[in-house]
Amino acid sequence: MGSRMQRLFAPRALAAASFAALALFSGGASAALFEDDEARRAILDLRQRMEAQRLDAARQLDELRRENAQMRQGVLELQRQIEGLRQEIARMTGQNEQLVREVSELQRRQRDLAQGIDERIRRIEPSKVTVDGKEFIADPNESQSFEAALAVFRKGDFAAAQAGFTEFIRRYPQSGFRPTALFWLGNAQYANRDYKGAIGNFRELLRTAPDHPRAPEALLSIANCQIELKDNPGARRTLDELVKTYPQSEAAVAAKERLSRVR
Repeated sequence: MGSRMQRLFAPRALAAASFAALALFSGGASAALFEDDEARRAILDLRQRMEAQRLDAARQLDELRRENAQMRQGVLELQRQIEGLRQEIARMTGQNEQLVREVSELQRRQRDLAQGIDERIRRIEPSKVTVDGKEFIADPNESQSFEAALAVFRKGDFAAAQAGFTEFIRRYPQSGFRPTALFWLGNAQYANRDYKGAIGNFRELLRTAPDHPRAPEALLSIANCQIELKDNPGARRTLDELVKTYPQSEAAVAAKERLSRVR
């Protein structure tokens, strides 16, 4: 009985076991299939993100390349501009150097011209001169004529000096040089032994310029001329006049000494 029951239920048990195993296998397969789909979706999603990142990186790289190309172009343009500026500066520097040379040359010419004009003006324009402590205005020709006559006197050519001072006084009767010219004319005449002529010119100096620095010397020279003419009384009167009129002068000191010798 038991064996038969076993034979009877054995196929059913086997079938049940087979069904259970099939059910178990089917459930595991479904779970595995589900997991594979999730993995695929994850992989696909990952691939999509990576592709998006790659495309974004490629886009950024392209932008960087374009920017780099633009920067290179800008640098090249800047270099061209700098080179152009250098050339312009070099050109302007050359022009400036040329301008400096031209300005310098113009300034030199201007100085030369100004000096030439000043020289011509000095030759014709009256100017202040000081002779024997007296200041006055004289034109260049007047000064030159006086200096020429005085230079001849200093060389010892008294005849030429007498002629030179005589001509000067004739040409410039109102000159500020006139009192001094009369003094040196009288001295030239004294050296030439023209004592009377010398006395006349010394007296003219005293008459027209009694306050002139040469006036005391003129009186002393008159006394010397009178002594040469053997006019000792006249010489004494002249020496007395000198001491009284110009007591503080050096000529007055000399006059006092001579008075003791003139009889």
